[in-house]
Amino acid sequence: MPSSYLLHQSRFFVTVNHLRDLPPTPQPEVAFAGRSNAGKSSAINVLCNQRRLAFASKTPGRTQHINYFEVGPQDERAGFVVDLPGYGYAQVPGEAKKHWEALLSSYMRLRPQLRGMVLVMDSRRPCTDLDVRMIDWFAVTGKPIHMLLTKADKLNRQESQQALRKTRALIDRYNEASGEEQLTVQLFSMLKRVGLEEAHAKVESWIKPPAPVEDGSAAPVAAE
Repeated sequence: MPSSYLLHQSRFFVTVNHLRDLPPTPQPEVAFAGRSNAGKSSAINVLCNQRRLAFASKTPGRTQHINYFEVGPQDERAGFVVDLPGYGYAQVPGEAKKHWEALLSSYMRLRPQLRGMVLVMDSRRPCTDLDVRMIDWFAVTGKPIHMLLTKADKLNRQESQQALRKTRALIDRYNEASGEEQLTVQLFSMLKRVGLEEAHAKVESWIKPPAPVEDGSAAPVAAE
């Protein structure tokens, strides 16, 4: 696998617990969201080629803040990977749950630097009600959503295709409503290294879009 991935140059930047603490940085941001135990932290770590960049708590639902990871060379920051709190764990105290739900919703809808969201779902249980709620929160922005169906190594070929079909059926409804390919999906496995290049390409295209291709035509030069 190429070693020139932009995400491989990632490091911790800041933890945010309130909207007022969001950094005033202008660079593009890509948010990672997902249910507790869907493999979100592991996905970030493997994409960034680091073992413990994103911390996976042994207590589901414990992490209730936003973590920023700076991407790119130290002296030339390209953007940020933003690790959002895992959702869907029933034992999170009510007030804490309300706080991070408000934080998540406001960040996703109002943050102009946010270019897109990677929604991490367990391939064995994709498209839960809470996943759909997360999509609804973000889809109204018109920004892209890329779904990673994680732990694909735990499925056989038939089960993998079933998970993709189920997810694409959901995706089609949103894409038809928006009139464009706003939502996309892929299989992903950290252990078997499935889907890494596709995920890298998607995330890095949001952080650092490819330069436009010149059409070969030149503007006329004014006569002196």
